Amino acid sequence: MNADPLAWLLSLEGVPSAFASARDGIDVVLRDRGLRRTSPETTAESLLRGAHASAVLEGSASSLAEVRDGTADEIARDAVRVSTELLALMPVIRTQPLQALARLHAVAAQGSLPADLLGRPRDAEAATTLRALAALVTARTDAPALAVAAIVHADLATSAPFGSHNGIVARAAERLLLAARGVDEKSLVVPEAGHLALRAEYESNLRGWASGSQAGRHAWLLYAAEAFSAAAEASPLRRAAE
Repeated sequence: MNADPLAWLLSLEGVPSAFASARDGIDVVLRDRGLRRTSPETTAESLLRGAHASAVLEGSASSLAEVRDGTADEIARDAVRVSTELLALMPVIRTQPLQALARLHAVAAQGSLPADLLGRPRDAEAATTLRALAALVTARTDAPALAVAAIVHADLATSAPFGSHNGIVARAAERLLLAARGVDEKSLVVPEAGHLALRAEYESNLRGWASGSQAGRHAWLLYAAEAFSAAAEASPLRRAAE
């Protein structure tokens, strides 16, 4: 029997309880606010807000209104394009994560890179990183789904395995894993908005993760739980009920 590749995080002080609390917060929003029938329009609104937040984190200067009316800048258009294809990749990320990640990059970088570089790792080291992430996604683990999504996000964002758009791909992969692993199947919370609301902490803790130190990884996981709580607060369900 293979060892749990994420067993190490279950013993980190405060991490299991932080993720349990974040999951409870998400469940409260989805259950209490979602008892009424949710519509595809609500999911579309969540994805749009997420695309805008992800684009801003990537350097976009466009407002949510500009994203909504189609007058946003190129970075925002790239993020929106990814959001429109995201949920179709739910079955793919479960069984063929490399294919799903490649597709996210190909959609994001369309028109920015030559066709033969779309969805392709930038070098052999990047290819190794992507294979390791794919193995992590398909491995059996007792770690919470939120933690798996956070780790995949951090590894993609900091290792930058593609020739461009790594931040957009990383945040899209995180949202996709939340949906595919049953945390938020209709993608109604907005993890990208959680990161934007905590932007200074987000960027600082990604640097900590990139350091490879236990302290840096511990800090990222605690931060991620906080960001997921903020993601629940940013849900269109939450805003509509206020």
